[in-house]
This record gives sequence, structure tokens and C-alpha cells, in this order.
Amino acid sequence: MMIHTAMATATVALIAACASTTPVMPSYSQAALPAAVQVPTGNKVALETIGVGEITYQCSAKKDMAGQFEWVFAGPDARLLDRSGKQVGKYYGPPATWEAMDGSKLTAVQLAVAPHTAGSIPLQLVKGNPAMGAGAMQGVTYIQRVNTQGGVAPAAPCTAANLSAKQIVKYQADYIFYKAM
Repeated sequence: MMIHTAMATATVALIAACASTTPVMPSYSQAALPAAVQVPTGNKVALETIGVGEITYQCSAKKDMAGQFEWVFAGPDARLLDRSGKQVGKYYGPPATWEAMDGSKLTAVQLAVAPHTAGSIPLQLVKGNPAMGAGAMQGVTYIQRVNTQGGVAPAAPCTAANLSAKQIVKYQADYIFYKAM
């Protein structure tokens, strides 16, 4: 009787232990990305987010090209969501700033871009500057922008007639945050 009770107790404990463990999510793999936007070895994924928002473009004169105009990136405004859809931060600028819900934030310097699909902004690799405030962004070394959808400059004409006009376009991209191992 004692053996059966001990076995039953052990079985219940084992089932409870298995039920309380959270499934391990596989780490983001950058193997399919162009080399230019791959994060150097010695860094590991710290946070995976999905940025959903808008990019503002402004009609401006082309530098050193009198009488020519182009849409120029003016800044992003996006919510950063975790893989379950819960907001964990925001991305805005200028300057380009990633801010966690805990108030920690950082800016970064662009290292490389690589083309993605037609109609989508390029993939990007940036090197994080030291974070402001303690929290999720503290210690971030690199951020990758991958899986981009939309966000390219407007197709509307940019001319002298609408100089300084702004256009907003929708976009989505995954932002993968890395920290040194």
C-alpha cells in the first residue's frame, strides 16, 4: 500500500512539474538572411518583436539636383508586439528610438541594409547605442529589421507644387534584439 501511495504521489508530482514548465520557443534563426544584415557571432537573441505602424515621408528637394524632388523618410511610429500580440514597446523617431514598456530605450546606428521583396522597405542591421534607463533595452547590442511588409515611399508625385507635403504609409516588420553572450 505504501509503495502504491508513493508511486501515485511521485506521478502527481511529475505531472505537475511538466504542466508548470513553459514551452521553449526556438531562437530566431538568421541563417536565411543576407550576410550584410546578419548579427556577428557572440550575440544572442534577447527579444523578438513585431513592429506594426506607419512611416512618414516628406516631399523634399533632391540634394544638389536643382528642380528635382523626392520622398524622404521622415520617421517611424510603430507599436512593438511580442509573438502573442501583446504590446511590449514602441518604435519612433527621429532619431530612431526603440522603447520598452518599462521605460528603457535606445537609439542605434545603421550598419547595413539589404533588399527585401518589392514594395517592402529593406532588411536592416543597426548597432545599439547604450540604453537609457534600466530594463529590457539595457545591454542591447544589435537590432535586425526583418520580414518587412510595406513601408516604401509613396507612389504619389513629389513636385515643387507639393514641396514639404507629408504622406504616411503603413508597414510591418520584425525587430529582433540581440545582447552579447
